[in-house]
Amino acid sequence: MSFQEYLAALRRKATETRIEVLKMITRAQSGSVGSAMSCVEIMAALYYGQTASGPILNIDPANPNASDQDYFILSKLSAAPTWYAVLADLGYFPAEELDYFQATGSLLTAVPRSRIPGVPLTAGLSGQGVAGAVGLAMSLKAGRLRNKVFVLAGDAEMAGGAVWESVLQAGHNKLGNFVLLVDRNGIQQDGIVRNLNLTDPLSDKLEACGFRTINIFAGHDFDHLLDALEKAVSETRLPVALIARTVKAKGVDFAENKSFYHDKPLSPEELEEALAVLEKKID
Repeated sequence: MSFQEYLAALRRKATETRIEVLKMITRAQSGSVGSAMSCVEIMAALYYGQTASGPILNIDPANPNASDQDYFILSKLSAAPTWYAVLADLGYFPAEELDYFQATGSLLTAVPRSRIPGVPLTAGLSGQGVAGAVGLAMSLKAGRLRNKVFVLAGDAEMAGGAVWESVLQAGHNKLGNFVLLVDRNGIQQDGIVRNLNLTDPLSDKLEACGFRTINIFAGHDFDHLLDALEKAVSETRLPVALIARTVKAKGVDFAENKSFYHDKPLSPEELEEALAVLEKKID
């Protein structure tokens, strides 16, 4: 397979993931279309991406508790449907479970739980995922283990105090096994992120805390994402932050960059319109 064919395969995987996520959220009539759509390429690059030396994320769906695995933790809880779609596709649990997202007694709850195969850590509130990921990375480093820890956070979440306490610990302890992924779609539930918090300039602040930062100005472009992730996994001295500029509700044209769709499922009519566009891309 050529590199261009590989990129095409990743783009197809991203489109298939979007289709599954939209179906899940619409069936449940609960979930964040905007947040789930903006991080699809980030998740696909992480879970399906390859470097010259091997996969970006060292995992084994047949043995999810393997001691030598890498870890991914979702701190951006509104992106849970995206994570579930990827985990099901990789075989962590039957794809049929996606049909029961948020149903009573379902395996797939609104907030990821550690009883779900492939979910190593539960984060109940914004910022807790980053804190848990830093704690895990500290434990692995203390044990002289080579596992990497990746965590995905939203840009609005980066205003939280718990996040910055964790970031300071990561920098102070020089966690070269820790990678923070920031989905910077610029919009939160109540408006534009830059108008509501003072995280900018984010990369400068993270560098001041001891991070190596990499800005990804095209956060839906697999070429850029893979290049940044390869640099992140090769870093062993410092924690790394990848700040990816993305589009809220990417792939759903009528919802893109609208805070109205931050926490709003599609209607059946809107779903039909969105699926027609996405399925045409696959064809």
